[in-house]
Amino acid sequence: MAKLVCTLEMSKERGVTITVVNADASITQTITMNGTSVVMKVVGEQDESTLTQTADAIKIACKDFEVAASNSIVCKAAKTVAIESSESDMSLSSGAKLTQKATGDVAISGANSTLSATSAVKLAGSTAEVAAQTSLTMKGSADAKLSGPSVTVSADATLSLKSSGMASLEGSMTTIKGSLIKAG
Repeated sequence: MAKLVCTLEMSKERGVTITVVNADASITQTITMNGTSVVMKVVGEQDESTLTQTADAIKIACKDFEVAASNSIVCKAAKTVAIESSESDMSLSSGAKLTQKATGDVAISGANSTLSATSAVKLAGSTAEVAAQTSLTMKGSADAKLSGPSVTVSADATLSLKSSGMASLEGSMTTIKGSLIKAG
C-alpha cells in the first residue's frame, strides 16, 4: 500500500484545510472549511472533481457523476429543474411505468420525433390537431376508422377516394355535386 502524506492546517483567517497526498497514484485530496464554504477536491494526473457547499447551495464539478440508490431517488425543486446534455445523447427509461405530467403546456421537439407503443397509443384532449408541412399519412394495417358527429374531408386541389375492394357511400340523404359528374 502506498504511503500517504496527511496534513492538517488551521488558521484563524483561512479556516481548516485537511490534505491527503498519494504520491504513488498522483492523487491529492483536500477538504477546506473557511467559515463560509466547505470545499472537497480530488485532483489526479488528468482529472479533478470538486464539491462546494455554502449555506445556500451545493455544487459538484466532475467528469462523471453517478447516483445509485437501492430504493428510490427523489429530486424536488420549488422553482426550476433543468437537465441538459450539451454534447451527446440523453435517455430516460423505466423498468415499469413512466409518467410525465405538467399543469401547464408540454412541448416535445426534435429533428425527428417518434412515439410508439407495443400495445396501444392514445392521444386525447378537448381538441386535437395533427399537421404536417409537406405530407401526412395515417394508416392501419388491419383497420382504419375516422368518426364523429360531423366529419369533413376537404382538399384544395384533388380529392380522391378509392378502394381496391368494395366501396360504399351511404347516408339518409346523399348529395353529389360538381360541374361535371362522371359515373361508371
